[in-house]
Amino acid sequence: MGRGTPLSRRGGLALTVFGLTALVACGPDEPTGPGNVNNEGPELDAGLSARLAAHRMDGRIEEQLEVKLGRGVDDGLAEVGRLLFFDRVLSLTEDNSCAGCHGPNVSFNDAVSISIGVDNNLIVGEGRQGPHNLRRAPSVINAAFFPRLMWDGRFESLSLDPFDNSDGFAFPAPEGTSLSRLDHLLAGQAFTPVVSRIEMAGFDFVGNADDIRSEIASRVDAIPEYRQRFAEIYPAIDAGDPIDYDRIAEALAEFQFTLVRADAPIDWYARGDTSALTPSQKRGGILFFGFEAACFECHITEGYANQMFSDFKSHNLAVPQIRPVTTNADFDGPGDNEDFGFEHVSGDPGDRYKFRTQPLRNVAFQPSFMHNGAYVCLEDAIRHHTDVYTTLDNYSNTILPESLRGPMGPIQPMLDQVHALSAEPRDLTEGDIDDLVAFMHALSDPDAHPDRLASLIPASVPSGLPLQAFDFNRSPPSCN
Repeated sequence: MGRGTPLSRRGGLALTVFGLTALVACGPDEPTGPGNVNNEGPELDAGLSARLAAHRMDGRIEEQLEVKLGRGVDDGLAEVGRLLFFDRVLSLTEDNSCAGCHGPNVSFNDAVSISIGVDNNLIVGEGRQGPHNLRRAPSVINAAFFPRLMWDGRFESLSLDPFDNSDGFAFPAPEGTSLSRLDHLLAGQAFTPVVSRIEMAGFDFVGNADDIRSEIASRVDAIPEYRQRFAEIYPAIDAGDPIDYDRIAEALAEFQFTLVRADAPIDWYARGDTSALTPSQKRGGILFFGFEAACFECHITEGYANQMFSDFKSHNLAVPQIRPVTTNADFDGPGDNEDFGFEHVSGDPGDRYKFRTQPLRNVAFQPSFMHNGAYVCLEDAIRHHTDVYTTLDNYSNTILPESLRGPMGPIQPMLDQVHALSAEPRDLTEGDIDDLVAFMHALSDPDAHPDRLASLIPASVPSGLPLQAFDFNRSPPSCN
């Protein structure tokens, strides 16, 4: 497969090419296209190529989407999913949409460090206002390959394959394994944000999760264009059956299959183009996969990781605990300013403060980092991984907007249970940090840049509700 021509980007959802040849650049020596960078020496290529081979990184995971699906992406169903993704009809309060917290203007990440769901001001961007939730909404790009979803890993394919429901999909109560009837983990995930009171459902509707989903399905079913589009895909609906939430979830998942963006410079390099990376990126890759930085211990690529640079397990990295000034979420601890993370899933106090390893593809396009957006600079997030003690000593929430400068949670309880790798500071130079940052940019697919995703925003949606305002302007943070 050539660069920029993945299977999931064809047909009716093809992107407009803006000719943005330098989108992945993080410095003057970043590549702007194939073959424009001279190698600094064969030892760099020998070292990095050996590490990529050892970690089963072949740069071809994007080609595997339809192989793993066992079929082609259904363009018609994906188009219905795209419209639903941007349509506020899925929110009982009609003031939020999936795109409200996963906006194309921030590479389908969240525009703010901790999400704002219901009671927002209909802006998707830095100017979004309203009560903050508990965590940052992660990007849905490449989520089709994730065997565990959400920061606390509470949605899981028990086979460790999101395309395989044979062992079941595990969700917290009340869903449990009932969503295993669906073909993909993303379809199961689509059942949950719409019933979250703080994300999309609001607090006024009386009823349980099933009641909420039934109400949403009824609203969608009452819209002629949605009925027509679903009827073209499902014969039972064409014969008169109502649209149920299973079909809505399948459409949302199908749209997300078109959001695979896993053809980055690292993939070009792994496929044999040694000019695809700069010397700095190559040095960063050697550090990443070496014991000096040991990033590969958790950010794995082989096996079930699907070359996503995550083990999808939960670890305690002692991330600064951010508490919004105004929130509609329930925080933990005596000060109501902690997030116990994976403990809520496992029930084990030993899992307190643990969060799922961040998949690193396209991470350089994120506006903030960690489960709560505690860091707004990529280099600071990397420094935290290499020396949590120093970064915690120096951390101040003044780098965040005023709405997120509430009382911070305690540090010592996290350090008492910190992950073993984080307990030992890495002896890295500032040059090493620069190289690791450069390597993170090498994991970014140019087609995952916000400017190349803008064309996915529909002109209008079938409900007739106005679209939220997507602000593509972003104030760059002051990073060292």
